[in-house]
Amino acid sequence: MSLDEFAHADVRRRAVLASGIGGAAAAVATSAHSATPMTRADKPAASGAVRDETAPVTQLPVELMINGRTHRLQLDPRTTLLDALREHVQLTGTKKGCDHGQCGACTVMVNDRRINSCLTLAVMHDGDQITTIEGLGRPGNLHPMQAAFVKHDGFQCGYCTPGQICSAVGTLKEIQAGIPSHVSVDITALQKATPDEIRERMSGNICRCGAYANILDAIQEVAGVQS
Repeated sequence: MSLDEFAHADVRRRAVLASGIGGAAAAVATSAHSATPMTRADKPAASGAVRDETAPVTQLPVELMINGRTHRLQLDPRTTLLDALREHVQLTGTKKGCDHGQCGACTVMVNDRRINSCLTLAVMHDGDQITTIEGLGRPGNLHPMQAAFVKHDGFQCGYCTPGQICSAVGTLKEIQAGIPSHVSVDITALQKATPDEIRERMSGNICRCGAYANILDAIQEVAGVQS
């Protein structure tokens, strides 16, 4: 190929490239001006996309039997029993401590069995019998366990006390029912409210004020009366 032919070919190659680039730029500009902006609703859902928090959550009907009264509620299915009691029924005696089932401050009785209300959903207890600290007794008509806590000074700040008392009532019910614990020597024998049994069964209820010795005295007094 001569020098003139090479130069002519190079000019044609650059002209083709320039033409292609210009056409692509024009197409992009035309598309950008003519396309309708996509709204949030128009955008396709990406794989693993986060759910739209503004979307309404379905409310479920729940009937809770709390302290002898029927409460008919419409609840987000994610509502814990603790939040239902405190925020929807206004029974604030049940306390929110760790919200992870580790401190026992939220203990209530469900069908005569103690549970951590922060670890269970309200919709799971439709129709159940729930007893909170307000349902155990009132000033002037205290439950024996409440009276024993007062007598033995089984509290200081009092924040954990509702859960401690509900758990103590549940503990004695478990012992009376013959339910063994981790420290029970004979799991087939009639269980007794010994100090070791009470300490083990109450170990899930934390008292940051350290009133454990007085709490134990209160529970043993009630256990002695019941026996």
